[in-house]
Amino acid sequence: MTTTSSPPATAGPGAPQRRSALLQQLDWRRYIIYIGFVVVFATFAVTLGDDGFLSTNNLLNIVRQSAIIAIIAVGMTYVIACAQIDLSVGSTAGLASVVTAMAISSYGLVVGIAAGLLVGLVVGCINGALVSMLNIPSFLVTLGMLGIAVGVAQWITDSAPQPILEPTYNLVFGGGNFGPVPGLLVWMALVVAVGAVGLSKTRFGRQVLATGGNRMAADFTGVNTRRITFSVLVISSVLAALAGMLYAGRLESGRFQWGSGDELSAIAAVILGGTSLFGGSGAVVGTFVGALLIGLINNGLVLAGLDTSQQQVVRGVIIILAVALARRK
Repeated sequence: MTTTSSPPATAGPGAPQRRSALLQQLDWRRYIIYIGFVVVFATFAVTLGDDGFLSTNNLLNIVRQSAIIAIIAVGMTYVIACAQIDLSVGSTAGLASVVTAMAISSYGLVVGIAAGLLVGLVVGCINGALVSMLNIPSFLVTLGMLGIAVGVAQWITDSAPQPILEPTYNLVFGGGNFGPVPGLLVWMALVVAVGAVGLSKTRFGRQVLATGGNRMAADFTGVNTRRITFSVLVISSVLAALAGMLYAGRLESGRFQWGSGDELSAIAAVILGGTSLFGGSGAVVGTFVGALLIGLINNGLVLAGLDTSQQQVVRGVIIILAVALARRK
């Protein structure tokens, strides 16, 4: 009696596609920002542990240093996901800080807070109107607004710092703690949470991504892409103004220099966090981790004793390497 053995199972025609899909799901490049954060943190913990890197005060300092950049970067995530750019956020923060300080000095706490937020609203409306209605590239509009905002801030203050002597403002806006938790951490957590939910879970967020991914297709599906473009630039400017107000509260004064260069750090945090520079995708949580990574690198390089020029070189190399690894196909 002869026995027959069944032929070995062979992969069906769809097997290569299934393997490709599985590999894509497991693609480590999607998580490079989280991997990079863990690697950098572990490296500094081992090499700088004796220099106080792991102390509670130093870790809180990293959070404080990252918080304001993270707030600006949340707004920048919406802008870049919409395939736009906002170079005016740093100067908007500086202008909001001095307007807030001057208004508090002259008219009191409530008017000062309203004036600071109004700066962001006005700048955002101007940027948004020029980009969405006149179709001027956002790069050019916000580059021009960068110069205008910093110029106005210097002009109205005669380049002098504007002290804030209102203790309530300084306590709430970055200078104090809410119980054991630093105020800046609370502001950052609130903005990141709202920004993450807004981009990933709401109709507005889906329309932002659709506009950035393919504006013409979004128009055909009924998305008001002009309104979306206008809105993201307003959101970015208002959050930049809030960041300026937090600078003013933490440092108890308004200065036109506050926020200078923050637009570059915010853009780096957004791209490191996984948002496509060409629009159509966005990750607020990734942006938050990107901002923390930049703050972590800055803190570690200072503790390592590197001078400013060396810090800039190392920081630039790390950021370029992380982005290159995340984008390599």
